[in-house]
Amino acid sequence: MMKSVVHYVRSLFMLELWKGLSVTGRYLFRKKFTLNYPEQKAPVSPRFRGLHAQRRYPNGEERCIACKLCEAVCPANAITIEAEPREDGSRRTTRYDIDLFKCIFCGFCEESCPVDAIVETRVYEYHFEDTDKAAGAHIMTKEKLLAMGDKYEAQIAADRAAQAKYR
Repeated sequence: MMKSVVHYVRSLFMLELWKGLSVTGRYLFRKKFTLNYPEQKAPVSPRFRGLHAQRRYPNGEERCIACKLCEAVCPANAITIEAEPREDGSRRTTRYDIDLFKCIFCGFCEESCPVDAIVETRVYEYHFEDTDKAAGAHIMTKEKLLAMGDKYEAQIAADRAAQAKYR
């Protein structure tokens, strides 16, 4: 009985409505946070998982040793690797493809790599002009991945150094 009376009084005075309006009123006169996107960029965390890149050693040789751990751990089966041995006995990739239509940007490939070859950069501004699967614009090939790594190596190295502090 008492519970229904309290419920009736609350509904009569519309307490929930006034609580909601008070929250709206508090934020109504605060300074707004707005970015003019193409001109202003929002800050991005060093741990952000964006577009993939492959790194090289300082001597210019690609880091990937074709262990295929990233291909095995990928939950979306987005990575395809083909490898063959070199004349010096080492093994390197001949094909390293990431299908961005399948990729869920989970970061498992990055975590599983023993030589820190595949990384996810902070690049989030990418698009596809042609969504036709036959065109292949959504496939990050080995050449595209290495080009991304070369372009953003300074940022990747700085992010790795910052993350090493917290480990």
